[in-house]
Amino acid sequence: MMLRRVLRPLIAYLMRQGWGYIALRDLLKRIYVEEALRAQADGESPTDSQISLVTGINRREVKRLREELDTPGSQAVRDPMAGVNLAARIVGTWVSARPFLDGASKPLPLSLHSRGKGPYFDDLLRAAKVDVRARTVVKELLQAGAVEKTGDDTLTLLRGAFTPKEPREKMLFLAANVSDHLRASLHNLSTHDAPYIERALFHNGMVPTDLDAVRPQLSDMADQMLRRANELLLDRTVAGTDGVGDEQDKPLRRLRLGVYFYETDAEDQP
Repeated sequence: MMLRRVLRPLIAYLMRQGWGYIALRDLLKRIYVEEALRAQADGESPTDSQISLVTGINRREVKRLREELDTPGSQAVRDPMAGVNLAARIVGTWVSARPFLDGASKPLPLSLHSRGKGPYFDDLLRAAKVDVRARTVVKELLQAGAVEKTGDDTLTLLRGAFTPKEPREKMLFLAANVSDHLRASLHNLSTHDAPYIERALFHNGMVPTDLDAVRPQLSDMADQMLRRANELLLDRTVAGTDGVGDEQDKPLRRLRLGVYFYETDAEDQP
């Protein structure tokens, strides 16, 4: 029952996009084999028979899939989220870090050239721990409609969050967010370790006009919470640091903190 509720929205979307059962089945087989190999990453490589036993996929198909995975170039080296993540980090730093905010906590316009008083766009890149040429970043932000460039080479932030326009980049955001959300939930379900944050509000039977009235306020509250969290993390220089003292020898960690909102008819039960 739980798995059906998780899969229903995904299957409905895939059907609208023309993805049939066969395509999903083939993808699932590959993922099953990949996960079986990952589970044994620290030990001896499992045999085809062992993977077949764990996954339920016949040995001949396991052998074929393993050969595909071992083919040079089959595992992408470049992170497809790299450019999107950098742009999102830059915007997040711009709206959260105090040097780039005015007295009313609004993002300051930033000059592309170091003339007169700062701060400058290069200062923002350094604060966001982004080691990419400013020209490349500005192009990405302009294409996404996140910034506006004036004649004196000054950038003004138009939106407090980076949302790409390209469908593929939107899908990458979806995949990253939903994947980590699901991992957090399954961690809480399957281990006795300290639980990850997994909380939500549920209200039913709301009058549509009342919901229309509070929706913008809910959006503002979510935005303020994420900005404060980002400011806290930036103050502790979490991203891109070398560590201090005993911490520098420990492996780096990553986190994702998100907020989501969904509404539908009261009778439309998931």
